[in-house]
Amino acid sequence: MRSTPSLLHGDTPLDEVAADLRRRDWTVLAIDPAHPLLLGAAAEARNHLLAHRLRPASTGRDDGLRLAGLRGDDTLWLDDPACGTAAADLLQAFEQLRRGLNERLTLGLAHVEAHFAHYPVGTGYARHRDSFQRDDARVLSLVLYLNHGWPSDGGGALRLHLPTGCRDIAPAQGTLALFLSADVEHEVMPATQARFSVSAWFRQRPQPVQHSPRPARPAAPTAFHPA
Repeated sequence: MRSTPSLLHGDTPLDEVAADLRRRDWTVLAIDPAHPLLLGAAAEARNHLLAHRLRPASTGRDDGLRLAGLRGDDTLWLDDPACGTAAADLLQAFEQLRRGLNERLTLGLAHVEAHFAHYPVGTGYARHRDSFQRDDARVLSLVLYLNHGWPSDGGGALRLHLPTGCRDIAPAQGTLALFLSADVEHEVMPATQARFSVSAWFRQRPQPVQHSPRPARPAAPTAFHPA
């Protein structure tokens, strides 16, 4: 059976990630741009674009809603039958990361979903949070960039809106951002050239719906019989 390389090597990077998430709700890592997982994913993402497999993204995986001006990316889920070995390997690496984070944090991460994303020139994604009002299953968000040799003036940053101010993260290959889905507002700034990434969400199990107790039916009024 073919083994899948890990994105992070050893316990120290995971310990640091966990410490950052506890302290400030977000973290950024630099992975070797020549990592085999990144090279494979970058090549596969571009092949899907050339084959016209990427589709305009909606505001949720299953609701089909695409609001004009909100987001401009095209996506393909990594578990789509059209995806190949590189996508499967990256999903497995995210699964390893999920298990490692569960050992260090009490986030209840049950599984991970992810998709390729391609932003054409000039497109972005308006400020938002990744946790939906009607679905709070997304706990931790991840963005991994696949843009080798990204120029300093290329734009396309991931902008985190933090209590201390905005933090812009350039989409250079190997940059990995992690943040709490419900707490960190963020947006994608327009770029001067097309850019690729993988977005992933570590999810908890669906929470049982809390139904309000049915109010008791008022008792029928007691009949009054005059003496």
